[in-house]
Amino acid sequence: MTVSEFELIVLEDGDVGLQRAGADDLLVRVKFSPRIKEYLGEQQVEVAKCMINTGIKTFFELEQSASSGADSKSDPTVH
Repeated sequence: MTVSEFELIVLEDGDVGLQRAGADDLLVRVKFSPRIKEYLGEQQVEVAKCMINTGIKTFFELEQSASSGADSKSDPTVH
């Protein structure tokens, strides 16, 4: 995967999206329920940012493990 610049945007419906800079198509959309939006308030974008950053970091770690010949037969615990 090539390194590109990405940007977080707040969509009209209040969801948070990730897209390549200058592009219109979304790569990721984070949608919170109305109850959670109310609970998070102004922190909604920061929480979505953390979720997306963690997902990207995990992807690169998994990609690195796979390319280094790590045992891919073990099942990771997903919560």
